[in-house]
Amino acid sequence: MSKRSSAKYKLDRRMGQNVWGRPKSPVNKREYGPGQHGQRRKQKLSDFGTQLRAKQKLKGYYANISEKQFRKVYDEASRMKGDTSENLIGLLESRLDAIVYRAKFVPTPFAARQFVNHGHVRVNGRKVNIPSYRCKVGDVVEVRQRSKQLTMVLEAVDLAERDVPDYIETDHSKMTARYARVPAFSDVPYPVLMEPNLVVEFYSR
Repeated sequence: MSKRSSAKYKLDRRMGQNVWGRPKSPVNKREYGPGQHGQRRKQKLSDFGTQLRAKQKLKGYYANISEKQFRKVYDEASRMKGDTSENLIGLLESRLDAIVYRAKFVPTPFAARQFVNHGHVRVNGRKVNIPSYRCKVGDVVEVRQRSKQLTMVLEAVDLAERDVPDYIETDHSKMTARYARVPAFSDVPYPVLMEPNLVVEFYSR
């Protein structure tokens, strides 16, 4: 369902990691970069390069959202009380498309963004088609009635490769999910190591 299928695997190859934990990721077979010189291209990253890679990986994980949008989320996180890196993760996980993905209504973050865009989702009974919509604790996200039997939705629910985290209360018989609480960084089931502290260092240079 995602029009960015090639781009997401390109990110996997660039990072040398299976960013979304998908079975078909090319790095499951080879972790080095593309091309005939891919194996020799590895080099020690500078501090800036390490921070940039951490930022690109986290930004790419959430369906490769735009730099402008990601920076806006960071700026909001930095204005909030508490740890900026924890705030950043909390804000990213409260996005509507992130909740749709975490609830296993769709197979990938890319599909989640398109699923919301196409009007398949309701929040508290009201149609919302903005993937970056910020959900509040207690909000109920629901797949609209006509979309509950879509093949993609039914297959996503049965995916064994990931579980629904405990900060989202899901009822797959009704295709509803309740955003129970804002997660801490340690609560979020990333398939690979994310380093939001390095993202903070990158933007606060």
